[in-house]
Amino acid sequence: MKLPTQCVVFNFFNSHNFFNFHEKPMPLLEIERKFLVVGDFKSQAVSSTHIAQGYIASGNGRTVRVRIRGDKGYLTIKGPSGKAGLTRFEWEKEIPLAEAEALMQICEPGIIEKTRWLVPSEDGKHTWEVDVFEGDNAGLIMAEIELESETDHFEKPDFIGPEVTGDRRFYNSHMRRYPYKLWGKVHLT
Repeated sequence: MKLPTQCVVFNFFNSHNFFNFHEKPMPLLEIERKFLVVGDFKSQAVSSTHIAQGYIASGNGRTVRVRIRGDKGYLTIKGPSGKAGLTRFEWEKEIPLAEAEALMQICEPGIIEKTRWLVPSEDGKHTWEVDVFEGDNAGLIMAEIELESETDHFEKPDFIGPEVTGDRRFYNSHMRRYPYKLWGKVHLT
């Protein structure tokens, strides 16, 4: 007997312990702003990790991403961004490294590789995630800051340059298809 699709999907998520009702509910919104980096940040960084990520599916602003960060794997589902590009649905779950490595084999072409540096804000309320891209996106350095709300206040350190929040060229899912090396001179609008 063939199971309905909903049952198959539920069984996959249930067998991978995606539904743990004993944990507190995870926030399902990502609120972040993105900036180009124009100065030294490494002297302020507290750690760095290599990241490789691929996209199992992407389109219409929605993505299913698999990521290997250091020795851990993650599966992430993102929805389309809001009008300003700051807020979007995000669901992420840590998965075994071996499963992440296997899922990378079925990703769409264009794996994103980067080193992520963590830089705490001076007030200690936020952490800047500074991505130094590699491969076809080498030369691009971008910083992100996750916020509690779209109006959350934060201080910009000296290394922060022009804001690119909402500019789809700077979405990783876009850069896997149209890498930075093909852009020529970047014009910000």
